[in-house]
Amino acid sequence: MSGFINNGIIEVAAVAPASIQIGNPSYNVDRMLELIGDINRKNSIGERQTRIVVFPELCITGYTCGDLFNHSILINKAMDELMRFVEKSNHEFNPIMFVGIPLRKDNQLFNCAAVIHRGKILGFVPKTYIPNYSIFYELRNFKPSFDRINDEITIKGARYPFLPNILIEDEASGAVIGTDICEDLWAPIPPSSYHCLHGANIIVNLSASNETIGKSDYRRNMITMHSAKCMCGYIYASASSDESTTDNAFSGHCIIVENGYIISESKSFHNTEITYGEIDIEKCLNERTRNSSYMIIHEKQEYKYIYTKTFDRLTDKFKSNKELPLLPFVPQDIDRRSEEIMNIQVTGLAQRLKKIHCDRAVIGISGGLDSTLALMVTVEAFKRNKYDRKGIIGITMPGFGTTGRTLENSKKLMKALNITLFEIPIRDACIQHYQDIQHDINVHDVTYENVQARERTQILMDMANKYNGIVVGTGDLSELALGWCTYNGDQMSMYGVNASIPKTLVRGIVKSYAKKQEDAIKETLLDICDTPISPELLPPNPDGTIAQKTEEVIGSYAVHDFVLYYMLRYGFGPKKIYELYVNSLKLQTIRKGGNPKEIDKQRIYKDMKTFYRRFFTQQFKRSCMPDGIKVGSVSLSPRGDWRMPSDASAEIWLKELAMVEE
Repeated sequence: MSGFINNGIIEVAAVAPASIQIGNPSYNVDRMLELIGDINRKNSIGERQTRIVVFPELCITGYTCGDLFNHSILINKAMDELMRFVEKSNHEFNPIMFVGIPLRKDNQLFNCAAVIHRGKILGFVPKTYIPNYSIFYELRNFKPSFDRINDEITIKGARYPFLPNILIEDEASGAVIGTDICEDLWAPIPPSSYHCLHGANIIVNLSASNETIGKSDYRRNMITMHSAKCMCGYIYASASSDESTTDNAFSGHCIIVENGYIISESKSFHNTEITYGEIDIEKCLNERTRNSSYMIIHEKQEYKYIYTKTFDRLTDKFKSNKELPLLPFVPQDIDRRSEEIMNIQVTGLAQRLKKIHCDRAVIGISGGLDSTLALMVTVEAFKRNKYDRKGIIGITMPGFGTTGRTLENSKKLMKALNITLFEIPIRDACIQHYQDIQHDINVHDVTYENVQARERTQILMDMANKYNGIVVGTGDLSELALGWCTYNGDQMSMYGVNASIPKTLVRGIVKSYAKKQEDAIKETLLDICDTPISPELLPPNPDGTIAQKTEEVIGSYAVHDFVLYYMLRYGFGPKKIYELYVNSLKLQTIRKGGNPKEIDKQRIYKDMKTFYRRFFTQQFKRSCMPDGIKVGSVSLSPRGDWRMPSDASAEIWLKELAMVEE
C-alpha cells in the first residue's frame, strides 16, 4: 500500500452561498447551514467524501458592509452566529470548515477565517495584506495580522490560536492546510508560500474579489501559477453576486486547482453554490521531494500546528469522481502541440548534425509509425539546416514478416519526400546466419526474430560508415519502457529522435503532419496510421496481412502509457494507477452512454502486470541507450531523468498490483 488513505486523493469543496443579506448574520448562517447540511448528508450516505469546505471572505456578515463593521451590534451578532454555526453544523462526517468573520481583538478589528471541525473552533487566521487602493478601503475598518498583540484570543471563556501561521493537519487524509484571505494571494510573496515551505500541501482562500473585464482570467492564471510554484492544492471561494452592487459586482467565482491544473471551476455569475473537486496530496508531495529547489528556506517562521482527524469511512476503498485523461501523453489540442513537439525533435537533430559537421543521415524505413515520424523529423531537420534532401538515405529492408502493404508504403513515402532510397532484402543474410549459428529456421522464437533486427541494424550502421552519416534511431518511449526492442539491434542508433515520444502520441503527430502535406504524401501517411503496430518479424497470414500484432502480445499501449506517465511523472504505485485507470475508464464509458460492467478489468490487470515485469527486467537496454532529445516531462534517459540499476527487483510493485484482484 502507498500509505495514503484513498490513494492520497481528498475531496474538497468551495462554497459560495447564492443568497445572502448584507449585515444579517442570522440569515447568512441559515443559508450556510443548509449548504453544509447538504454536504454532510451526501457524506453520510456515501455519495461524497468531502473533507475540506471553504466559504467566502466575511461570509457571516457579507463582505460589503462598509462602516457597519464599526458597529458592535454587527460584530457581536456575527460571533453569536458563528457559535450557532459551529454547534448546528456538527455531524459525524463533518469536514474541516473555513468561515469568514470580522473579529475584534486588542482594540482592533481583523478580517479572519475561523477554522471549525466537529463542533469545535480550532483557531482564527487573520488576514495579512489589507487592500487600500482603487475601490478597496479595507484599511479603513480592518488591521493587518502583524498589528495583533499576541497569538491567542479568548472568546466566551475559551482560548483559541489567533495568528496567520496556523497549519491544520488532518491525520486521516494527510492534508496539511494553510490559509490565504483574498488579497494575501495578490501580494508579491503570499503568506501561503511560507505555509507550503513549512508543510502545507493544500491552501484555502476565503475571498471577495470583484469582477471587472478580464479579471476572472487574471485571477485564474494567478491561482494556477501559484499552485504550480508551491506544488499544492488550492481551494478558492469568492463572494457571490448577492453582495452589494453599490460600486462593485461579485460573481461567486470558485476554483479548485492541483499543482497548477484546474480540477473544477464555477462559472461566474451562475450562482453555483457548491463546487466540488479532488486534490491528489500524494502527487503534491512526490513533486516536492523530486524537486531539489523546493525546500530552500531563507526565512524560517514559527508555526502553530493543529492536529485533527476527519472521518475514516471508506478509507479502505478508493472512490473518486475525477476522470483523468486515458491518454495522458496526448494533448487535446493535438495539432498545435504536435507542431511544438516536432519542433523540439527537429531542433535536436538539426543541431546534432550541424555540430558534428554531418549532412548525411541513414534511417531504416519500415512503413510503420515510428520510422515514419523519425523520417518526418529528419526531413524537417535537413530543411532547417539547408541540406540537400538526397543526403537522407532511407533504407527499407524486407524480411520474413514484411507485408506488401508496409513495403509499398515505405517506398511510396521515400519517393514522395524525394530522399535517397535503398531496398535491401535481409532474407538471404538471415538464412546464412541461422545456418552459421545452427538455428532451425522453422523455429520462430526470439532468436529467429532478433537475427532479423540485428541484421537490419548492421546494414544501417555500415551504410552510415559508407556515406559518412549517422544512423537516426526510430524507437519510441513506450518501447524503451517495455524493452520491446532488440538489444544491439533497433535499440541502438547514433541519435534517437523518438526517445521521448510515447506510442500513443506518435500516431497523433503523424496525423497532424499529414494534414499539411500534398495529397500523395498525405494519403500514404494516413494509411500508415491505420496499419497495425508490428515489428513484422514473423511470417504474415496466408492472405498477406500482418500476423504479428504487438498489442496482442504485450498488451495495450494505452494502458502501458498510462502506467508509464503516472509512475514516472508522479511516483504513483501500481494499485493506485490501476484504480485511477479503471475509474476514469468507467466514468468515460458512462459519459459516452456505454455499460461500465463491460470493462475488462482482467485484461487491464494483465497488461499492467506485463508492464511492471518488463519495465524492471529491461532496464539494461535503457542504461546504454543512445543520445536523444527530451520532449516532455517523462524521459528514460540514463543521463537525465531516469537512473535505475539493471538488477532492481519488481517484487513489491507486483505484490501491490496483485492487491487489486483480492
